[in-house]
Amino acid sequence: MDQSAISVRYAKALFTLAKEKKLLPVLKNDIELVYAACKNSNDFVLLTKSPVVKTSKKIALFNSIFKGKVDDLTLRFLRLVTENKRENYIPAICRNFLALTRKDQNIKSAQLTTATEINAATKQKIEMLLEKKLNAKVELSGVVDPEIIGGLILRMDDKQYDASVSTQLKNIKQNLLKTDIN
Repeated sequence: MDQSAISVRYAKALFTLAKEKKLLPVLKNDIELVYAACKNSNDFVLLTKSPVVKTSKKIALFNSIFKGKVDDLTLRFLRLVTENKRENYIPAICRNFLALTRKDQNIKSAQLTTATEINAATKQKIEMLLEKKLNAKVELSGVVDPEIIGGLILRMDDKQYDASVSTQLKNIKQNLLKTDIN
């Protein structure tokens, strides 16, 4: 079975169960925590992918890592995934679950890239403008990339608005190269 199909099925199952039990906000926080562990710890990802570590040991480790930090339903879900030998799909399951949650709650994710760190007030102002324009809640994450020199790059879904100085300089260069000098 295709990797993405497996992770989508598990994510949909957990999402549906969370909605039925009215635990969606709780499970969203739990899955964000698990996903953060996947993104921030190479050891955690290696644990999920290791064929050497026994299933019972993985379950015990998941319990020791997340017990008291996540809901029992989340722990049972991690146990089920591990017992079914699908623990290497945990990062993709988390990503798909969070995408389903954002879609359900009309939340758009956006990434703002700037040359320097922006203050919280500016970030909040941009969020409010985007929320008004899109008629949806916006989760704005910030990235600092000095290579853009100045301006900003806003990415949302499959769209990108590039108002960076580096791109403007590249465009000027392209236009100058196209012009004929007599």
